[in-house]
Amino acid sequence: MEKITDELLVKKALDARENSYSPYSKYRVGAALLCDDGTVYTGCNVENASYPCGICAERNAMAAAVAGGHRKFSKIAISGSSEAVCTPCGMCRQFMYEFSPNLTVLCAGSGGDFVSKSLKDLLVDGFGPENM
Repeated sequence: MEKITDELLVKKALDARENSYSPYSKYRVGAALLCDDGTVYTGCNVENASYPCGICAERNAMAAAVAGGHRKFSKIAISGSSEAVCTPCGMCRQFMYEFSPNLTVLCAGSGGDFVSKSLKDLLVDGFGPENM
């Protein structure tokens, strides 16, 4: 299995962005999720004419990983279609926290430059299964 570096994970997110279905916002997003066992799942944003029915790239990738039997994740790369780094929306932050409160989030711009953030910094005082 190839070693997944931060740069490679960002590249996979940039590649996944190409599959985006974003006719309304025109903002393409791709995500690449690294499971603890080294498996990588990708996702892209998929919009819908009924806006609430769309799904973000991050949740798309994580849902595919969960459907594939994975529950432990170490890192996710997210790339948008502007030069500014793309950070996850609040809904995605909460969704990711459910499975991986200690997740590292690589936020990338369209050129591949990225910054690394912890999910706990992005979602202060997150609410998870331990709060139920």
